[in-house]
Amino acid sequence: MDLSKRLFINIIPGNTFLDKLTGKTKIRLFFLLILILVATWDMRILAPVCLLGIIGLVSIKPNWKTVSGLTIFIILVNLFNLFLIWVVTPDYGADIVGGSTLLLRFTSRYIITAETLWYFLTRFTKFMATFFVSLTFIQCITPSEMAAGLYANLVPYKVSTIVSIAFRYIPEIARDFEDIRISMQARGMELDGRKTRLWTRLKQNILILAPLIIVSFDRVGNIADAMDLRGFGRGRKRTYYAEHEDTKEDKLIAAVNLLLLIGFVAIVIGRIFFPSTYQVWAPWINA
Repeated sequence: MDLSKRLFINIIPGNTFLDKLTGKTKIRLFFLLILILVATWDMRILAPVCLLGIIGLVSIKPNWKTVSGLTIFIILVNLFNLFLIWVVTPDYGADIVGGSTLLLRFTSRYIITAETLWYFLTRFTKFMATFFVSLTFIQCITPSEMAAGLYANLVPYKVSTIVSIAFRYIPEIARDFEDIRISMQARGMELDGRKTRLWTRLKQNILILAPLIIVSFDRVGNIADAMDLRGFGRGRKRTYYAEHEDTKEDKLIAAVNLLLLIGFVAIVIGRIFFPSTYQVWAPWINA
């Protein structure tokens, strides 16, 4: 497998703007964006953050075959979730947005209102913004950068290193699974979706994956023993090769992070001292 090709979890640092940032800067940017997404249901904030996540994902040039499949799956799951909410409570937006402007009536119970549609759009945007920001972060940071970044943000280096090892092993398991899968197909195991039922393929894939996970635990044990023999954990501090001096890009993003922090604090203060009657902002109600 070509290791230069960006996997779902990036192993080799890229050359894009986001790739060149330090792990410390990437983690702070991600954390602040997620905080803002959690704190608000205002489309005026959610839409720009979602667009920012999409731009960031496009800029790092990921493996589109993997990313597109995952994105379609997340979109379908979110749409199905919204449909179930509508089935249970057709006029859901009345209490969340405020008001009930009827647009379409199917029966005496099942109706479509402007407020419910707006809530669904806001909820969908919020979830997709979280997805795109998270996916961009995962794609542009390496396990070593994550460990260094967590440690720079005052996370104990033992925890940081454990996270790094865990993220590093996910692509290893994926590569081994694909190699074994191809080998089993060459020996006659049918895994083609057009020729085999879903349940059969699922059982066959589990037969491949189960022993692979067990072997991975053995590998982790070997790594833990090797780290223990080399004195890992005895010192109070440590350094990471993956972390480098702040660049111009880091200083620029540091200013952005400061603005995001101020924005988050403003949102929290506003919700405490100026509480809104309804959870979701709507332009025709809150204008």
